[in-house]
Amino acid sequence: MNTLVAGVRRLRQSDLGWSLSRSPEALLGAALLLLYAALALLAPWIASQNPFDPAALDVLDARLPPVWLEGGQWRYLLGTDGQGRDLVSVMLYGLRISLLVGLASTAVAMALGVALGLLAGYSGGRLDKLIMSAADVQLSFPAILVALLIDGLSRTVLPREVHERLSLPIVVMAIALANWVQYARTVRGVTLVEKNKDYVNAARLIGMGRTLILWRHVLPNVLSPVLVIATLSIGMAVLTEATLSFLGLGVPATSPSLGTLIRIGNEVLFSGEWWITVMPGLLLIGLVLGVNLFGDWLRDVLNPRLK
Repeated sequence: MNTLVAGVRRLRQSDLGWSLSRSPEALLGAALLLLYAALALLAPWIASQNPFDPAALDVLDARLPPVWLEGGQWRYLLGTDGQGRDLVSVMLYGLRISLLVGLASTAVAMALGVALGLLAGYSGGRLDKLIMSAADVQLSFPAILVALLIDGLSRTVLPREVHERLSLPIVVMAIALANWVQYARTVRGVTLVEKNKDYVNAARLIGMGRTLILWRHVLPNVLSPVLVIATLSIGMAVLTEATLSFLGLGVPATSPSLGTLIRIGNEVLFSGEWWITVMPGLLLIGLVLGVNLFGDWLRDVLNPRLK
């Protein structure tokens, strides 16, 4: 506990902490992210029911309105969906899936893009042209289209049972493969500058290998722009997953994300049960807003041209 308190104190006294405290937008974004992270982690204890346990559901409670509308019940504060699931509970569990997909796909895309960018920028020649040509070709397609293509190919190649069992990793890989280009291009540009500096030439002279040079000397200098891209990409990854799920191509309905909940609610939107799609939609908006506000601040504070 003392170590944690000391770490928080050092953060508040640092330039980064001072900048954060002076930015209301960044504080709002950080507060939203902390709130959503806490809700996702504590969902099994906060939720009033397990929405994926059929024994806990009652079909007679299906499509109940929020508590402030006529017919609402206090045990279902935001109402229920068509299966009688408490909307608060299913949103908390859906938030966990959306955050998991967003973080995992961003981590995979960052690892792939950084590795290819370092390799292309440091090696040069044909390998650089090959990697950058592939990146340029992919940039001609929208990210959502690439993700749709990868998910569709997996559905064609894999048996239905296998695909349903691996649907979450497939969605993560589809989003990651659709978003690695921006990391690779950024890292390549920084690597082209760093590889000709004196400290890299000195490392070559003492016989240090290429892999060690990239890992120990070049990589630390490309982390700042990469972290900014990663922060902003989490929101886009969450939206991409929500779009795929809304189209019925994301995670299965047995473990729905926020996008799946919006799609389910959209089917009954014009019959008057607006809360089934509006409430998850508002939760998704808040999540993406928090990521973008914090990412914009991080981009500004790590940009040397603004200092």
